[in-house]
Amino acid sequence: MASLAKLTSLSTHTLSLLLERQRLQNLNSTSLHTPQIAKNLEQLRTGILDLEERDGPSEASRLLRSQHERMRGMLGPEADAVGVQRIQEPPSAATDATASSSSSPAPGSPEAAPSPFPPPPVTASNSEFAPYSDDPEAGYTSDEMLLQQRQIMDTQDVHLDELSRSITRQRDISLQINDELDVHTGLLEGLDHDLDRTDSRLSHARRKLDRVARGARENGSTVMIAVLILVLLILIIVFKT
Repeated sequence: MASLAKLTSLSTHTLSLLLERQRLQNLNSTSLHTPQIAKNLEQLRTGILDLEERDGPSEASRLLRSQHERMRGMLGPEADAVGVQRIQEPPSAATDATASSSSSPAPGSPEAAPSPFPPPPVTASNSEFAPYSDDPEAGYTSDEMLLQQRQIMDTQDVHLDELSRSITRQRDISLQINDELDVHTGLLEGLDHDLDRTDSRLSHARRKLDRVARGARENGSTVMIAVLILVLLILIIVFKT
């Protein structure tokens, strides 16, 4: 047994499916949720009838009836094709309509007079509804769209100019770094050349020292005798004088 809250939730869900169906129709899609919408409308119709049979007609049931009829109209000609039935009027409304028709005077009777009030407007069941659209450009004229696109292009041009200037700065910095690297490469090559020349000089001096040391080891005794003779001569000369 459906409650008023469940029927309201079912009505809201069915309405969202109908709006989604209209959006898909604009996109020429084949998946339109028609079987589910028809099933929901039939459940809503059965629930409204059960609610009125249990609690009697009320303002809530009248609103649900109106919502059901509106959603059936949104379904269009397919409503009859898929078997979505209208909700029958409650017995009290039918009785009132019969009583009012029986109490009205005949057209040829003298008591019949035109009503001073206009008849209520008849609402078509299959009324036209505006198609649902999620197009961001909907509602804009061609001039407004052109102006908006021009503004977007101007903004993009400004961003592109800033990006170009930034890239130019990066290019200049890269060229400066390249020049600095070339200078440092030249300095390192000069330092490497100087180190090679210093190494060759040290090698030459080391070879000379090796020759002197080798000569001193070979002629050490002769040099010592010569030094002693020289010292002896100096002493003799000193004592004679």
